[in-house]
Amino acid sequence: MSYRKLLAILFSAAAFFLGAVGAAHAAEQASAPGEEISFLDRYTNSTQDLILAGLELVGINYRRGGTHPDSGLDCSGFVQFVFRNALGKLLPRTTREQSKVGDVIDDKNELKPGDLVFFNTMRRAFSHVGIYLGDNRFMHAPRTGGEIRVEDMSQSYWVKRYNGARRIVER
Repeated sequence: MSYRKLLAILFSAAAFFLGAVGAAHAAEQASAPGEEISFLDRYTNSTQDLILAGLELVGINYRRGGTHPDSGLDCSGFVQFVFRNALGKLLPRTTREQSKVGDVIDDKNELKPGDLVFFNTMRRAFSHVGIYLGDNRFMHAPRTGGEIRVEDMSQSYWVKRYNGARRIVER
C-alpha cells in the first residue's frame, strides 16, 4: 500500500470518526434531562461500514464502465460496489439512475456521511457521483488515469459543478 493511500485512508477515517463523536456529544446535549440515549442512536453502524468500505478502495484505478476493484471502477461503479458490499443495497448502475434514488437533500449544510453527492463534470447534470464523508470531503473515482481518492468539495472545481445530493442510508 502506498504512503499516499495510507495517509488518505487515515485522514479520512479520523475526520469521519471525530465528526461522529461530535455528533454524538451534540445528540446527548439535545436530549431531555434524565433521558439516556442508546449506543445505537449515537452512532450509525451502517454509515461507518459504508465509509470504511469506500476508504479501503482508495488507490484503485479508474476504468470507464468498471464495476469491480480488480479491473478498475468508474464513479457509479464505485458507489454501486461500496453500497452493495457494505450494506447489501443494490443501487442502479449509472450516475443518472443513482441520482433518482433516495431522498433529495436540498441544503448542502444538511449533508451527512454516506450521502451521495452529484456533479456536472461532462456538460450534463448528474454526470459524476461520490460518497460524502463529512467535513466537506467526499470520495470518488475521478477520471481515466486517476485513482479512487478523497477530495474537498470546497475546491472551486467542485463548487461550480455541484448538482445536489441524495440520502440512501437510513438514519
